[in-house]
Amino acid sequence: MPRVLSQTDVIDFRERLCDVATRLFDEKGPQGVTMRELASALGVSAMTPYRYFRDKDAILAAVRARAFDRFSDALEKAYAGPGTTMERAHAKREAYVRFALTEPAAYRLMFDLSQASEDDYPDLVRAMDRAQVQMTDHVHALVEEGIISGDPDLIGHVFWAALHGAVTLHLAGKLSPQYKLTQQYGIDRIITETIRALGEGFRPKE
Repeated sequence: MPRVLSQTDVIDFRERLCDVATRLFDEKGPQGVTMRELASALGVSAMTPYRYFRDKDAILAAVRARAFDRFSDALEKAYAGPGTTMERAHAKREAYVRFALTEPAAYRLMFDLSQASEDDYPDLVRAMDRAQVQMTDHVHALVEEGIISGDPDLIGHVFWAALHGAVTLHLAGKLSPQYKLTQQYGIDRIITETIRALGEGFRPKE
């Protein structure tokens, strides 16, 4: 007869399971995240993961929600620091890139993986919505201060698309020195110049 699990037991095992699922995704892609593989990596029976999650999709939803929340924590902390709105927006951009480069598996789970049943997981929807806010809240402040002009939500998504594009190219190895076009232009300079050019385009007209 299975022992009765305390709330702490459940939380601890779910966290361990999510850690392993993230590693398997990084190593083998979404097809490598199976209940059998998870059980084997954790040293438990094949049925044990089902005591904590309904199926693989539920596990991936939990892993992604956790990643989105860590991502939002990092960006919120950066933006809450000292400095002008522009300086804090810059710190937030740096936190975005730092998260993507230090946690590439989590970043890919967040943005590369789509689940048809996302609406079935309220915690994932909440975490995704929270992360979405991070792309536009500082832009609203920049518009209010007259630093840039236009629709802040649209501008936020334009900056996000540019930032995500550069990060994705870097993670795919397309910004490495072996490519002549980017030999002298690493991700930091490319992002800086991209954001500068976009910022110039959104400055208020004289």
